[in-house]
Amino acid sequence: MGGPASFRPKPGSIPESPGVYRFKDAEGRVIYVGKAKSLRQRLNSYFADFAGLHPRTQTMLTTAVGVDWTVVGTEVEALQLEYSWIKEYDPRFNVKYRDDKSYPYLAVTMGEEFPRVQVLRGAKRKGTRYFGPYSHAWAIRETVDLLLRVFPIRSCSGGVFKRAAQIGRPCLLGYIDKCSAPCVSRVTTEEHRALADDFCEFMAGNTGRFVKRLEREMREAAVAQEYERAARLRDDVQALQRAMEKQAVVLGDNTDCDVIALAEDPLEAAVQVFYVRSGRIRGQRGWVVDKVEEVAPGELVEQFLLQMYGDAAAEALPREVLVPVLPPDAEAVTELLGEHRGARVEIRVPQRGDKRSLMETVERNAVESLKQHKLRRASDLTARSRALQEVADALDLDQVPLRIECYDVSHIQGTDVVASMVVFEDGLARKSEYRRFSVRSTEGDVASIHEVISRRFKRYLEERSAVGELDAAPETDPAGPGDPAGEAAGGPGEDLRTPGIDPETGKPRKFAYPPNLVVVDGGPAQAAAARRALDELGVDDVAVCGLAKRLEEVWLPGEDLPVILARSSEALYLLQRVRDEAHRFAITYHRSKRSKSVKESALDEVPGLGPARRQALIKHFGSVKRLREATAAQICEVPGIGPSTAETIVSALKGQNP
Repeated sequence: MGGPASFRPKPGSIPESPGVYRFKDAEGRVIYVGKAKSLRQRLNSYFADFAGLHPRTQTMLTTAVGVDWTVVGTEVEALQLEYSWIKEYDPRFNVKYRDDKSYPYLAVTMGEEFPRVQVLRGAKRKGTRYFGPYSHAWAIRETVDLLLRVFPIRSCSGGVFKRAAQIGRPCLLGYIDKCSAPCVSRVTTEEHRALADDFCEFMAGNTGRFVKRLEREMREAAVAQEYERAARLRDDVQALQRAMEKQAVVLGDNTDCDVIALAEDPLEAAVQVFYVRSGRIRGQRGWVVDKVEEVAPGELVEQFLLQMYGDAAAEALPREVLVPVLPPDAEAVTELLGEHRGARVEIRVPQRGDKRSLMETVERNAVESLKQHKLRRASDLTARSRALQEVADALDLDQVPLRIECYDVSHIQGTDVVASMVVFEDGLARKSEYRRFSVRSTEGDVASIHEVISRRFKRYLEERSAVGELDAAPETDPAGPGDPAGEAAGGPGEDLRTPGIDPETGKPRKFAYPPNLVVVDGGPAQAAAARRALDELGVDDVAVCGLAKRLEEVWLPGEDLPVILARSSEALYLLQRVRDEAHRFAITYHRSKRSKSVKESALDEVPGLGPARRQALIKHFGSVKRLREATAAQICEVPGIGPSTAETIVSALKGQNP
């Protein structure tokens, strides 16, 4: 393959019109579909600066051997054609949303002679009305059990229905009045369908008229002294009310919207949707997507809207779609969804009020969904084993890196410099082995990495020496550490020490175990600094690599080009997780240290203020910032602070730069 230059269209041959383009590989398969307001500008961006493109986009271009395009009249037509082609060709480099689980729906088979209510998953069937999705099937069954008191429609399978009709006797539900028993002609086909219509109308949100009707009939029965019937109607009203309570009221009764939120990292994104109908949350659903190329949140939202509503029934589209960020072609997407629904659809970002609060709730669910997805993937033993083997193969290691240590440096403009060390064993975090470093060097990240690696492995060598591992040699200890002769020669029990265990406390030493692989957060300079620190200490059995966050490149010391791992590889996923954990741990320590230094430095300069009163001030006001804003009278409210001391504190803090 000659690369993208070999199939670049001739200058001037690409039209400036809106359209859709397709990249194809050597076998003629479509590997990427995209749309553009101007085909010329969009396609030229692929070929103008290949080195400046995202690595995943570079991979797509080097895989492709040709590109073609189709001109359309409007942006809406471009959206429609793009969605059609993605659905038809299933291109490997396009974003694909997949359910993070199979969600159950409450379904009513209105296409059958006697409609049946049931729980369904998977693809939707023609002639069936769906409500939901719900998070759990038991939630649907509880709701149906309540509603069958009022709307006793059929819920049995086809086999049970036919058998009951043959023997002329209904099933148990018919005897306890939770089925109108159309199988034995207790009701006609028309009467049973009317019950099914009422059931669907109640589930669609038109609940008020059914409650009012039952309450009216209950009062009439009481007036007529039909107390048993009135009691049954009362129980029916309570059943409807309990069913309504299961669906939380969050917005006004006329609110009809879908609330969509995103949570993402460089490789994956999670999407959560809450379905709000008549002001109530009717269901919830989630998706997880692999980000094959670098895409902005707005582009993710646009692709999601097209894939979610592209094949949906017109009645499934709400009047309003709330999103975290507007898609790039918001007007075109709005027009396309409006055409599909047959009425206006509004796409907007909630800014305040109840809708904004609900959006924040959905965002929290999305964050949790992504976290749970990563935990499930990380806990998969097969995936972890494959990830470790892929890392060993990609970095040309002699053995699988069963213990990986990752280091990250954190600071703000060179102040309060700290570093973190996190440990992963067998692909899982070993938090008891995490360590923090307060860095002395002020010469930048490279020098900081060199210092931290040097300090960590000096301790490792010292602790190995403390248990005699470095001094042991055949000439001086021919019998070996486990031989009785060796024990006698070295003193009582000296050679029977367990490596890495402190003989006094019985606990593991802090830096006793060496890693198979050291990962540093950074590029070639940081990787070289780590390797140099190990070489200076004579440690030659530990591999080193750097992981650059911007492009997810793996750098080996002394190499001019990075190792590019496949976007979908378990190896990249593992290294990214290790790096992100080191970054999180370093940031947490840095914030703690900075907060402590701010408190101390601000109040230490106040004369006559000891540790106890400094602590009392911070506890009372919550922060130095609030203390700066306080008056002398307010400061006097703190126990132990008099008027003169309060004036001194005000003068000292007002003279400082916040």
